[in-house]
Amino acid sequence: MKKKLVFLTGAGMSVESGFKTFRGQDGLWEDFPVEQVASHEGWETDPTLVNNFYNNLRRKLYAAQPNEGHRIIASLEDRYDVTVVTQNVDNLHEKAGSTRVIHLHGELTKVCSSRDQFDERYIKELTEENADVQPGEKAGDGSLLRPFIVFFGESVPMISVAASYAEAADVFIIVGTSLNVYPAAGLVRYAKPGTPIYLVDPDDVRTDRIPNLTHLKMGASEGMKALQDLIDSNHCRL
Repeated sequence: MKKKLVFLTGAGMSVESGFKTFRGQDGLWEDFPVEQVASHEGWETDPTLVNNFYNNLRRKLYAAQPNEGHRIIASLEDRYDVTVVTQNVDNLHEKAGSTRVIHLHGELTKVCSSRDQFDERYIKELTEENADVQPGEKAGDGSLLRPFIVFFGESVPMISVAASYAEAADVFIIVGTSLNVYPAAGLVRYAKPGTPIYLVDPDDVRTDRIPNLTHLKMGASEGMKALQDLIDSNHCRL
């Protein structure tokens, strides 16, 4: 039976693909305050502004390509049972070839009903040729189409699914996240006692309360190369 690798990826995973992180220096929130474009109040105030923000971001996504970090994670499926839990709304893991990706915060390539964003009947995948939501455009239930994004303050329904995979992990690997965003940051606590935990992130991250953690202070691609070497040389206790 293949060993289970569970990844938790954050905004730093996609930086090398040309995507700004939402937080940090020169982050997207420096261009638009979070309350304007990623809150229910912002949506109610100006849905056209919100849709235009994500229209623009979506066009950048269609032009972006996975980086080597994404590709290495996908390649590990040849030898391991790999699950990717991501805080990112991009589809770069899927573009790289990962087949089991759990999106905690929604998906940029999709739009949905603004009455019930999780009603699957009205979730629509946009294409590169038809990437924009037009002002006043409606979902099948008659409500305005909105980005299929979990706004701040909204529930994260996929967190329980992600937690079940974290509990079953033989190795838990965190890439490109500061572990400051909850509930995603709490997933590491679901790993079984004794589970090896690896953090790939170039920044200082407080990890003193997480047992069995090794911090590789590298970017996503460099760090995943190093981690793959650890796995391949049987130093990951697999």
